[in-house]
Amino acid sequence: MPASNEHLGQAESARFDAAAGALERLRGLHAVHEPLDAVLHRLAESARDAIDGADAVSVTRLDGDTPRTAAATDERVVEIDEAQYAVGDGPCLEAARTKQPVRTQVRGARERWPDFAAAAERLGVRSYLSAPLLIDEENDGELVGALDVYGGEDGAFDPLDTALLRMLTLAASAVISTWGRLQRARDLIDQLDEALLSRAEIEQAKGVIMALNKISADAAFDRLVRMSQDSNTKLRDLSRQLLASLSNE
Repeated sequence: MPASNEHLGQAESARFDAAAGALERLRGLHAVHEPLDAVLHRLAESARDAIDGADAVSVTRLDGDTPRTAAATDERVVEIDEAQYAVGDGPCLEAARTKQPVRTQVRGARERWPDFAAAAERLGVRSYLSAPLLIDEENDGELVGALDVYGGEDGAFDPLDTALLRMLTLAASAVISTWGRLQRARDLIDQLDEALLSRAEIEQAKGVIMALNKISADAAFDRLVRMSQDSNTKLRDLSRQLLASLSNE
């Protein structure tokens, strides 16, 4: 019996070590400048490596109210996800809807989720574990999707796996939230760059009108605005056209 307990302790320790390694990799994603779906694929790989019994992992992302598989470590499991999306029900969508983890064996899901069960059994999936991805959980959380884990054996997942997946989703939610903030910051910088460039082009076009017509800066700007309105062309675009026409002469 002591040897058995020792073996059990070693097995659990190995599972925690795997989860710790996955969390460390997720921490590194904060600095990654990639599209969100690429970040989610790294998340799926980390979860697959961390959860004992996981053969494949997918990430369901919600675009508004529409679910789609944004990442998967094995393309075959996309079919299982899509079987759920098609009927609007299944363990993945239930985890998202209830904001609670869902753990099930496929053979026990035939009655409740027949479309999911049929697709899962056809592809050799016998166990399933899903947890919601939430941003700002302290304030009830904004749902952004779910992390879905597939196993090829009956009873592949236990309560410890559920707890470990929950830890991963908490870390993943922080990564997604950080990515969103970085993306918004990058978008703002791009907008500011564009605004500065536009202003420079408008000033150049105004200077051209002043020189050609020997008028003041205010009068030149008023004329540029009227030209923009008459042609239904943005001031920036009109200025670019004017400058381009001069460079071609």
